[in-house]
Amino acid sequence: MSIYDEIKADHARHRELLDKIAETTGNSEDRQTAWKEFFYDVKSHAAAEEETFYSPLMSKTWGQDSARHSVEEHAEMDDLMEELQEMDMSSSAWLTKFKQLKHDYEHHMEEEEEDIFSRAKEVIPDSELKGYGEKFRTRKEKELKLVDKKREDHLED
Repeated sequence: MSIYDEIKADHARHRELLDKIAETTGNSEDRQTAWKEFFYDVKSHAAAEEETFYSPLMSKTWGQDSARHSVEEHAEMDDLMEELQEMDMSSSAWLTKFKQLKHDYEHHMEEEEEDIFSRAKEVIPDSELKGYGEKFRTRKEKELKLVDKKREDHLED
């Protein structure tokens, strides 16, 4: 699959998980399970995406602003996810913050798929991205194993 297809496939799963979490209540097992999958998958997705997709886009002058904007959004959503991770899932504050994350992330995915992808396709020839779908998937698998370590390192900073 192409890098675009890989990212879109992840986005489709993330949308499903966001909807599932929104349909759950309190500190239920369903909410905990969906949140855990979402949390780890999005963190590994974002790290792999920045390295294998946004890095080559940033190397092209015309793609830099778009790429930087998306990477900044990754950081903002990461902060929201970390806050949610530490909060009581049964609290109204958790639900309020989750709704903000859901809104922001859905907007981010739409922006990537509609704006960033078209910009990238104009700036980076397919020949340069050949094999990047596989690179993304491999990097994401490595990042998934690093989520907890990176969180520990971040807390120590």
